[in-house]
Amino acid sequence: MFGAWRSLVAHLVWDQGVASSNLAAPTIVSTSGTPQKGNNIMVARIFRPAKTAMQSGKSNSQSWILSYEPQSAKKVEPLMGYTSSSDMLAQIKLKFATKELAIDYAERNGIEFRVSEPHESKRKRVSYSENFGYNRKISWTH
Repeated sequence: MFGAWRSLVAHLVWDQGVASSNLAAPTIVSTSGTPQKGNNIMVARIFRPAKTAMQSGKSNSQSWILSYEPQSAKKVEPLMGYTSSSDMLAQIKLKFATKELAIDYAERNGIEFRVSEPHESKRKRVSYSENFGYNRKISWTH
C-alpha cells in the first residue's frame, strides 16, 4: 500500500515538471531544461577569470567559466552569523578550455547567457638598469 502511494506521488511530481525532492519548495523546470525561478529565467555568465594579485603566474586564468548570476540576495543568519542564500545555482561553476565550447554548451542546453571579454593587461617592458640611465627624463628621487 505504501509503495503504491509513493509511486503515485512520484508520478504526479514528474507530470508537473518539478525537479526537486522537496515538494514544499519545488524547482520548476521549463521545457528547454533550463531551471527557472518563478517567471525569471536564470542567466549564466561566461568569463575568463583574471589572475590573482598574490601570484605572478597565470595558472587559474586560462580556462573559461560558466556560472549563474545570483538571483537572490545573501542573508546573515541571526543565531550563528553564517552567510546563506536560497540560490542553489550559485554553486555551479563549469570550466571550459575555450570560449566557443562554453557558448556551445549553453546553446545546446537552452541556457541564456552573456559573455564577458577579459581585459588584457598592457605592461611596458623595462629593465632594472634603466633606473640608472643617463638619458632618464625624470630625475632620480631616492
